[in-house]
Amino acid sequence: MRILRHTSDTPATLRGAVVALGNFDGVHRGHRSVIDVARDLAAETGAPLGVVTFEPHPRSFFQGSSVPFRLTPFRQKARVLAGLDLNLMVNLAFNPAMAGCLAQDFVKGHLLDGLGISHLVTGPGFVFGKGRHGNGYILDQMARMEGFGYTQAPFFEHHGQKVSSTEIRVMLRRGLVDQAAGLLGHFWETEGHVQHGEKRGREMGFPTANLALDGLLHPGPGIYAVRAGVIEHGITTWHNGAAYIGTRPTFNGETVLLETNLLDFSGDLYGKRLRVAFVERVRKDMTFRGMDALAIQMTQDCDRSRDVLASLKGSSPQSCGTLPTA
Repeated sequence: MRILRHTSDTPATLRGAVVALGNFDGVHRGHRSVIDVARDLAAETGAPLGVVTFEPHPRSFFQGSSVPFRLTPFRQKARVLAGLDLNLMVNLAFNPAMAGCLAQDFVKGHLLDGLGISHLVTGPGFVFGKGRHGNGYILDQMARMEGFGYTQAPFFEHHGQKVSSTEIRVMLRRGLVDQAAGLLGHFWETEGHVQHGEKRGREMGFPTANLALDGLLHPGPGIYAVRAGVIEHGITTWHNGAAYIGTRPTFNGETVLLETNLLDFSGDLYGKRLRVAFVERVRKDMTFRGMDALAIQMTQDCDRSRDVLASLKGSSPQSCGTLPTA
């Protein structure tokens, strides 16, 4: 998959693509249904298949990041999209100029003149452009006038439930990571460089790899059964793990932390990149009388996490990070 950060000088081999336009935060089943519509159209004509998205998320630009909401930062979004056999990902900067761009100018400048698209696909209810005035009606009218194809994909339902990033965020904040995975089509995960912490876990026999959650949505506090992927030389090696998200009330903490104990693992992880895929919440956050009581509970948490993870099939990145489509 070729990644472009602007639409000028688009390679000739990628012009004329069928593209799906959207934010694709989470790259959930609904997003994939939109991309699948584009895929079928591209296959009919032999055109390249691509997506056009934005960074940062427009909501971050307009509202700031006081309440983290992002499901997938750019690196993770690109990884998931690359797994969908796309030819092209256009990641446009959402800056003041983009925020002030009229919908018609965006289509003409970026999609037609820049990419030379043959067909555009959006999800239902998608809006864009200055004042959010660009919508399916505008795109349909422009397609007729400018000579490109336009399709609005229908709402996608999973087991009778409409799939949306908003609903997934609600589930994650409630700690329902297993239900969120059903709508995502893959386990929700975060990624970052392992940082030094206060090493309390190591003192109790449960060393943890600490990751920052800056700008990323915070799942409900508690202990989670996770799959932890250590990234080295572009290759991810997966391990079972138990992760804690919360402020550590036993130690009067205030900052939300993600601390992951890789079960049955030994080695130095400081400075390495780590992916943490959330499988199921083992328990909610609790306050303990001291470190001895906490250590006893942590042993139980790790045992419970092992039981949960034993039901997963395989240990590859695909079986860890992707769920069946049914």
